[in-house]
Amino acid sequence: MSDLRLVIFDVDGTLVDSQGDIVGSMSRAFAALGKPAPARENVLSIVGLSLDVAMQRLAPEASLGEQIDLVDAYKQAYQDLRAAKGSVESSPLYPGARQALDALRAQPYTLLGVATGKSRRGLDSLIAGHTLEGFFVTEQVADHHPSKPHPSMIEAAIAETGVGAAQAVMIGDTSFDMSMARAAGVRGIGVSWGYHSHEKLADAEIIIDRYEDLLPVLDQMLG
Repeated sequence: MSDLRLVIFDVDGTLVDSQGDIVGSMSRAFAALGKPAPARENVLSIVGLSLDVAMQRLAPEASLGEQIDLVDAYKQAYQDLRAAKGSVESSPLYPGARQALDALRAQPYTLLGVATGKSRRGLDSLIAGHTLEGFFVTEQVADHHPSKPHPSMIEAAIAETGVGAAQAVMIGDTSFDMSMARAAGVRGIGVSWGYHSHEKLADAEIIIDRYEDLLPVLDQMLG
């Protein structure tokens, strides 16, 4: 399978803009426990981390039990908001994302994957809502892996597809994505439209500003 290449996408902040529901759900979760909501920028800074790790950063003074309760409250709030609005409105695709996915899926030498801090349930709902069933041959979610930037998700994607690390690339909007890529020995493409600044994407080999630039960059990187 050495003639294939593997393109792995982060989800929140890379494929879809879910910041409204993420911030809103976090505010609801903290309110449920009678705690002041963290600032918006602080919430967006932890997007991509597994929820248990995220809560440790957002509420370091809380007990372990309270952090677990915050995770449960966040999950419920997010599900409620998604059910009320639907995935398309709740987490819209970024401009050009669908066109890029369609073009890459049509390439017989390109395999698509996902590595996300979302749960299996959350990813399944998003994929169904955006009619992306069958697009991704490997889907790595937070349920089964240590939190980013641990390389486990990428390592599993490589193992499942049989594509070598030299022919794989991670696309994401956060420092966690780029550090995960480096730890796994694959190349990293940062995107500027997500939740971390250019400065935080220091581990990215290149940063793109629009989806229209993705395919040429992939061809340049991987052939």
